[in-house]
Amino acid sequence: MTRRLSLAPWTYGFIVALAMWMATSAYSGLASAGATLTGALAFAAFSVVVGTGQMLVVASGPGNIDLSVPSVLTLAAYVSMSVMQGADGMLLPGLVAALVVGAIAGAANFLAIAALRLPPIIATLAWSFVFQSLAFNLGGQTTLKPPAALSRFTAMSIAGVQVMPLVVMVLTLLAMLVLKRSVWGRQLLATGQSEPAARLAGIHVGRVRLVAYMLCGTAAAFAGFLLAGFSGGAALNMGDTYLLESIAVVVLGGTSVAGGQANAIGIWGAALFFNLMSTMLNTFGIQAGVRFLLTGALIILIVALVPRPSAR
Repeated sequence: MTRRLSLAPWTYGFIVALAMWMATSAYSGLASAGATLTGALAFAAFSVVVGTGQMLVVASGPGNIDLSVPSVLTLAAYVSMSVMQGADGMLLPGLVAALVVGAIAGAANFLAIAALRLPPIIATLAWSFVFQSLAFNLGGQTTLKPPAALSRFTAMSIAGVQVMPLVVMVLTLLAMLVLKRSVWGRQLLATGQSEPAARLAGIHVGRVRLVAYMLCGTAAAFAGFLLAGFSGGAALNMGDTYLLESIAVVVLGGTSVAGGQANAIGIWGAALFFNLMSTMLNTFGIQAGVRFLLTGALIILIVALVPRPSAR
């Protein structure tokens, strides 16, 4: 009796992304294939960073989610740009300031959930308004420019390969190692699978989730720091795209919304899927309304076709 060959759920994003890249290249000319893939990798890198942080929160248990990601991203970008004031020599202090903002924001989210017993969706949404207000007070409607060195880094390439996506790939590998090899990673997945069982096993569930939310905020802040350099500065609407996308890439990437299961590498496939789909539809000249319809239909189709792990 032969066993049926089946693909891992997280591979479907890569497969569909590859098909879209081939279709776009065939339509616009094979000479554009390299530029299309390079652009998709660059934009996908930001989605992967915020998605990796969101993955840790989602994996920590049912109902856990962070809707403050766009606001934390924006606030961290404004704070870091304000600290650096366009000076190349202030890159490290600016990065540290951004990461500190993200960690504090994540801790504030968790404390609202734990101390006030608010649902995560409510607590993080409420804090998002606070963070966005702080960003507005820092910069108003103006765009705070990044140092030239940061802009050069986000656009840097070696032998035609962009450096920034490679850095994010290293972070993905680090996230995989943390989930599979570290004590905290195993405690996180155990907490997501069954909180009562985790408590009986001596796991400090609150501490594990606190770290998850702080890492999620730190990831959003790091994405804001890089995005400000890539896009020419911090702007109030710079994080809007990542509200739903940070969740979608996690779900399509193979992480269970019920918690206890996470997949870091699958986020890359989902992020490339979203970016290459947008490129393909723009290349084909499809109108915005139809693009939204096709985007939703494709997401539903992929989720419906992806095999689910069988219950044990």
